[in-house]
Amino acid sequence: MTSYRDAGVDLEGASRHVASISEEVRSTWTEDVVGVFGGFAAGIEIPSGYDNPVLMMSTDGVGTKLDLARRVGEWDGVGTDLVAMCVDDLAAVGARSLGFVDYMAVGSLRPERSVARACREAGCALLGGETAEHPGVMEPDAVDLAGAVMGVVEKGQELGPHLVRDGDLIVGLLSPNLRSNGFSLVRAVLGNEIKTHATALLEPSVIYSPTILEAVASGKVHAGAHITGGGIAQNLARVIPKGLGATVDTSTWQIPAVFDRVSDKGVDQDEMFRTFNMGIGFCLVVEPDAVDDVLAMTARHEARVIGPITTV
Repeated sequence: MTSYRDAGVDLEGASRHVASISEEVRSTWTEDVVGVFGGFAAGIEIPSGYDNPVLMMSTDGVGTKLDLARRVGEWDGVGTDLVAMCVDDLAAVGARSLGFVDYMAVGSLRPERSVARACREAGCALLGGETAEHPGVMEPDAVDLAGAVMGVVEKGQELGPHLVRDGDLIVGLLSPNLRSNGFSLVRAVLGNEIKTHATALLEPSVIYSPTILEAVASGKVHAGAHITGGGIAQNLARVIPKGLGATVDTSTWQIPAVFDRVSDKGVDQDEMFRTFNMGIGFCLVVEPDAVDDVLAMTARHEARVIGPITTV
């Protein structure tokens, strides 16, 4: 073994990979981006209209959903999952996503694994990233993904529990699938049957952030909760102040059939709601007199009132 290629790392292939995605990456850029594609770093100017901008950041991954994607060779949606997990976290505090970077560790290079399309959907520039080839450590078809997003919000206009009041209403935005959460339980209970349900399970996550930010601009949204691991209860609790609680009426929406594939294997409903979003991917806590306007703004996600904020 006398070369890096002999050790399993293809530098020429890496260069070809970068070149193959250059047009797609640059398609996410606006005139606010500072830097050049392929450089060591890139940045983005803070958009006009902010008097005292606060930069916000979030990072996440796709979790063990990637194992199912690997087993069936279907990677088309995982980039969307990665972007959704990050940008929707920023939207929960009312922040607009500006720039995204990703890190991908692979056993071998596969150019179809890209997050650029999802960044365009989220209105967020893909500023750069890193693809690391790990031969001998990862199987050729293995991949792990992580991402980080930077966003901006006007200081003093952040959403959060400090704004939530007794009598506010909870607006739930529907999720047709599991998004990227709970797949360790899915893999455990479905076993080899998981491939049979791969199409439904690998459906990409909804990206809520553009719709959320439109609703936030109304000035009537007090808090947002991205419903990820821990389900509705744990994530909604993160935005409810001491002394208040939430009553969620689960009869206000129909739980998607994909969740039945897991519950039918003996997982009880309490555990299902502790683990999965169960059909509600995002919650907004809204002033009662503005709920009709917010429902109209979020109608593309089949939003509905799922309960009130109450005094404990």
